[in-house]
Amino acid sequence: MYSFLRSFLFRLDAETAHQLTLQTLRITNYLPPALWLMKRIYAAPSKPVQAFGLTFKNPVGLAAGYDKDGLAIKGLAALGFGHIEIGTVTPKPQTGNPRPRVFRLLEDEAVINRMGFPGRGAEFVGKQLSVISGRSSVIIGVNLGKNKDTPLEEAANDYVDLMWQFMLRSDYLTINVSSPNTIGLRRLQGREMLESLLDEITKTRKQIALEKFGHAPILIKIAPDLSEEELDDAVGAILDQGMDGIIAANTTLGREGLRSKYRREEGGLSGSPLKVRSEAVLRQIVKRVDGKVPIISVGGIMSPDDAKKRLALGASLVQAYTGLIYRGPKLVQEIVKAI
Repeated sequence: MYSFLRSFLFRLDAETAHQLTLQTLRITNYLPPALWLMKRIYAAPSKPVQAFGLTFKNPVGLAAGYDKDGLAIKGLAALGFGHIEIGTVTPKPQTGNPRPRVFRLLEDEAVINRMGFPGRGAEFVGKQLSVISGRSSVIIGVNLGKNKDTPLEEAANDYVDLMWQFMLRSDYLTINVSSPNTIGLRRLQGREMLESLLDEITKTRKQIALEKFGHAPILIKIAPDLSEEELDDAVGAILDQGMDGIIAANTTLGREGLRSKYRREEGGLSGSPLKVRSEAVLRQIVKRVDGKVPIISVGGIMSPDDAKKRLALGASLVQAYTGLIYRGPKLVQEIVKAI
């Protein structure tokens, strides 16, 4: 069935196709019979995982970027995910980069995007999460980013503001310092800047716990393009500051071995070409972390075997996105059954 649907979607501009599928899933939020049917079709076995002090009903999640504004959480939950990561959310609404900004590389089973954190902003997303509060059957994470016009030296203010808004509205938070599509953002992964940012995040978490009596695990999402030394520095800062976990990794700026005519487009690359790089980063982080915090592996997970390998390498959870574009929503169920 998905092969037929894919043939139609792939005739559309990539971003238009994405919006069409997202809005379709959003409509199912309000159609209980449709949600029931989807749950029957895409039901995945219960294979609980404990991580970050949370219980995930299975280890497969949806990576950030698909549902930036929390529009279709119920519809997405019906596809069998164990967790869904909303965002990236910025404090203020912003349009992102000019279109076209998403490209399918069919020959490479990949996508290049340079979205630039488009979204309706924190206030809108907060309202969406308030509607489903306590009713969702999956773990909900919120991926946090800075606004494009926020100077890098003031980025901590954006993350702190977002923590106050979402710490009590989500199951976990992700600090995104690794998107290649917001100018300068990846500089926050450097040891000195990352330590400074995480110091502010740690202080804010303590303050929220005192004033609001609430706590959510905080994960840091890093890039796959760091050198071994840079990666060691980033992981060291994450551990030293007592963060709860790591998501590895974001999209890559690498273009090795691509065949598509879109291979020279600017932006972050995801999909099959990211597989080897993501596995290498995961190996290094697992070694460096030595069991101190759980790791979510994302990037190039296109099949059940890919997911099984990441878990075997030491990841506690996996996330998919581009794999769903090429394989369809049944991929979640297939992965969980294969584990």
